[in-house]
Amino acid sequence: MSQRAFLAVAALVVVAGFLVSRVLTNQYYYFAAYVILQYVVLATAWNILGGYTGYVNFGTPAFFALGAYTSVVLIKMMNAPLGLQLVGGAAVAGLLGLGIGYLTLRLRGVFFSIATLALAVVLQTLFVNWEYTGGARGLSLIRPATAPLFGHYVQFLFEVMLILALFAVGVAAWIEHSWIGRGLAAIRDNEEAAECMGVPTLRLKLVATTVSGALMGLAGAPFPYFVTFVEPGSVFDLNYAVNSLAMPMIGGSTTWVGPIIGAVLLGTAQQVATVTISSALNLLIVGVILVAFVILAPEGIVGLIQRLARRREGDVRLAHGKAT
Repeated sequence: MSQRAFLAVAALVVVAGFLVSRVLTNQYYYFAAYVILQYVVLATAWNILGGYTGYVNFGTPAFFALGAYTSVVLIKMMNAPLGLQLVGGAAVAGLLGLGIGYLTLRLRGVFFSIATLALAVVLQTLFVNWEYTGGARGLSLIRPATAPLFGHYVQFLFEVMLILALFAVGVAAWIEHSWIGRGLAAIRDNEEAAECMGVPTLRLKLVATTVSGALMGLAGAPFPYFVTFVEPGSVFDLNYAVNSLAMPMIGGSTTWVGPIIGAVLLGTAQQVATVTISSALNLLIVGVILVAFVILAPEGIVGLIQRLARRREGDVRLAHGKAT
């Protein structure tokens, strides 16, 4: 898809989301859609480092929480509008990604994953003991009742998260089809060979950690107004780490489309289970589906479709050859 076509589709999706908000009155659907779109952003952000580059990151809750707590600080300090919260959350989380990249990207494999997991633990300990943001007790916030052009603020947040999801997907698609994406793919396939070929591996990995962290912080920035109560247990939730990893793997981690497919399918299944059975089943659902895909389709849905298409094309060519 060309850049112009993507922008046209994105504009149509934003307009469609606004029109839906004028018709649909049940607020639950906006809450559910917000969560699914939030996972689109997180899965896409994770995929830039984990899928494109091959560095498995378990630190998603750290960047997400940093974006959320940045918004909390800005609200307490100056009652900042949501736009400033988004910019602040993305900037602070992006700087964290850059700094952590310098410290950890020389590690590889399981050692890098453990380091990112430790980052989440350290940050959670910090915020548990920081009274300004509520500490372990948490902090309640009062969100605006309405927003311009929207009947309810949750409808506005849904539209904001829709725009953020489109922005994240646009960034990932641009990276995938640019020289940066080709360099990251070379690192994923064989980092030593990429270095020998002159690929600036450290610089590209820092770009990946910075962009990935910034997008995760961007997803967390509206969270305080979404839940109106922020405490370490909710923003450092294990679900963020597990889902942001599982969704690209289920959808397909080597393309920008995969995280969208995985987030929509898995996120919808979790929302249905939450309403009909229990939210406690969310991780069980993720685990079962992930194990099934690892066994049956390790390349994800996109890779499975591509493999079946190649097989069908090969069968057609074989049949054509026999016929001639």
